Amino acid sequence: MTALPRLLIISFSPIRSDPRVLKQVGLFSGKYHLITCGYGAAPDGVDEHFALSPDAIGWPSDRIGLLGRRYRRAYDQMSAVQQARKLLAGVSVDVILANDLNTLPLALELEAKYGVHSDLHEFAPKEKDDDLKWRLFVAPYMRWLCRTYLPRARSLTTVAPGIAAQYTRDFGVAAGVVTNAAPFAEGAPRPVGETIRLIHSAAGQRYRKLENLIEAMRSAPSGVELDMIVMPNEPDYVAELKQAAADVPAVKFRDPVPYAELVQTLSGYDVSLVFLPPTNFNMENALPNKFFEAVQARLGVIVGPSPSMVEIVNQYGFGTVTPDFTPTALAKTIQSLDRGQIMEWKRAADSAAKPLAAESQLGIWEAAIRALLPASDSAVS
Repeated sequence: MTALPRLLIISFSPIRSDPRVLKQVGLFSGKYHLITCGYGAAPDGVDEHFALSPDAIGWPSDRIGLLGRRYRRAYDQMSAVQQARKLLAGVSVDVILANDLNTLPLALELEAKYGVHSDLHEFAPKEKDDDLKWRLFVAPYMRWLCRTYLPRARSLTTVAPGIAAQYTRDFGVAAGVVTNAAPFAEGAPRPVGETIRLIHSAAGQRYRKLENLIEAMRSAPSGVELDMIVMPNEPDYVAELKQAAADVPAVKFRDPVPYAELVQTLSGYDVSLVFLPPTNFNMENALPNKFFEAVQARLGVIVGPSPSMVEIVNQYGFGTVTPDFTPTALAKTIQSLDRGQIMEWKRAADSAAKPLAAESQLGIWEAAIRALLPASDSAVS
């Protein structure tokens, strides 16, 4: 029996809880000899796993390297890079799928037999361009990484059309798009009850301006409630949000749920608020997990005028778009909610669930990895 090609997936993230990387693992499990490297325990379905310790740092913290524009030094000083080099020394692979820009130089060093595919989850040079210090000291490093290493990847993908176009404009590289679509979930729209139930699930990060949702709910009509599932990324900020909501009875916080249970949890609601102010380039061009999870949960959505989301909402008709990103605009949209309209959105989400599911996207990764291999070494289809 011919041995399966050896595919290494690298991500400086806890893979078991990283939705995008888990999709890659599920896609390639059984078709390749699958090896992963990332934080935490091995994800299900892999043949080998190399675990980074929780204290290994996957972002640049070498101030001397950054200030002195000694960017290779700054990269080499990252403890996650140092640890991954040791773990993967001597590991022979045919192809590498490198997640995010911070793994790409390492992946290229490993000299996979047939090359590297780079999956870029954001537009790295503008990831935190709302922060002056980041723009001055980290953005030039990110641009250096892009100029130096993106042309050496055999192929690239990213998460949204606007981000792919920016990589092409700034660095002359072509990037395919694999959205953060959620896997297809069987289900049906649930009737809207006496209370219209809104939901927002998000990382608890200040630049997301989640306080706008709370402010908008201050004027919500009776019979409309918002639950917020907020991850404790920035605990002080999450505490501020809870304090701000203390005098808004229509807003409640609930504990995060495992990713595998999220769509089922969301299906008990009516409308998802996917309202992301354009505080930085990536937020402006966002096409986030929560948008697609709402579709699989058969919910309506309220989005701000984010171009990538607006295009899909208009195409499939499962929600509405606020005129701008102010709390006032969101409040007026919430005040105008109508149960009959919400049911139409839910039925439209049900019709969109299959065409917008992850399964419609995964073939792009599959084709990209297969294209790196000679025909005689192609994986099981």
